[in-house]
Amino acid sequence: MTTTAQNAAPGRGPQSAERTLPVSRAILYATVVVGVLDAADGVVFRGLQGQNPIQVLQYIASSLLGARSFSGGLATAGLGVLLHFAVALVVAAIYILVSRRVAVLRMQWVLMGLLYGVAVWAVMNLLLLPLTAVALSPITTAALVNGIIGHALFVGLPSTFFAKNVAEA
Repeated sequence: MTTTAQNAAPGRGPQSAERTLPVSRAILYATVVVGVLDAADGVVFRGLQGQNPIQVLQYIASSLLGARSFSGGLATAGLGVLLHFAVALVVAAIYILVSRRVAVLRMQWVLMGLLYGVAVWAVMNLLLLPLTAVALSPITTAALVNGIIGHALFVGLPSTFFAKNVAEA
């Protein structure tokens, strides 16, 4: 429910004091922000370890293609982009849709966002990635810290920010 300002400009109707978004737009915006921020974090982190952005995207595609993803050039990097944004869409949509029924997810959006980001990292890395064709290796301390902090800030918080701004049904 939105509130209206008491001192609306003369000749104009009441102005909304709280910004609201339709669910579909909130999911779209969250998907784009989560996808871009998470990708940037991955490219910077892996870049510091000597990988280029194409290799990072090919790694994502390797979840479907396995090792042959790394010999696929821009085509498999493009597949990596599509998969990355598909996952961002699912992650954002889950939180936004559930938050419509569970008010604390909207009201405590900063705390819930940080926790959600950590949960997303755990589910992705500990449950889902082992089920894919990705060549798994031990998680280094640096990757663990970057993954948890990065997902809390760049996945969880944007998802919850847009969820808190969804118009009530």
